[in-house]
Amino acid sequence: MHDYEMVAIISPEIDEEGVSKIVDKVTRSINSRGGAVEEITNWGRRKLAYPIKKFMEADYILARFKLMPKSVKELESEVRAFENILRYLVVKVED
Repeated sequence: MHDYEMVAIISPEIDEEGVSKIVDKVTRSINSRGGAVEEITNWGRRKLAYPIKKFMEADYILARFKLMPKSVKELESEVRAFENILRYLVVKVED
């Protein structure tokens, strides 16, 4: 398994409870693929550098996890389907 980080930008129309539900969905997605979530940090609401879907601010979360490389594409396709995640990026953490 490799170490990965994912930053997700969540729509500002979602309240705190909704953000925690999205975090739970992401955690379940990683765990269902045999991965292990090490840490999830909520960075809170921040101003965006440019508008995304007409929003000028959004909530950010950072997830650090371990996952097999072949499962990353599956995870990305599932996260892409979450309607309240405006953008996301998964990167491999080098040792």
